Amino acid sequence: MNTDQMLSEIREANLTYLMLAQSLIRQDRAEALFRLGMSEEAADLIATLSPAQIMKIASGNMLLCRFRVDDDIVWQLLTNHNVRKVENGDTAKLHASILMAGKFSEAL
Repeated sequence: MNTDQMLSEIREANLTYLMLAQSLIRQDRAEALFRLGMSEEAADLIATLSPAQIMKIASGNMLLCRFRVDDDIVWQLLTNHNVRKVENGDTAKLHASILMAGKFSEAL
């Protein structure tokens, strides 16, 4: 992938993310804050963006969303790598969700 292709992919990801975020925030704000892991202030701003503003913001060359998972144990649970005690993949994903929810509530 060359630089132009990568920048195009970043812009497309930004546009998709902003549109999804705005839709989730408008449908169910509390759930959107939890699922997206964003602050109330960011949600307020995204909810009020016009389509033109979304396009302008999305056209930048920096990725707007980021991985919330920065914990090795959560990655292991999500990918089922090195999970010794849990044999059920659904249980491992549930455990990972609980850990990420705890991090979200700590951030608030």
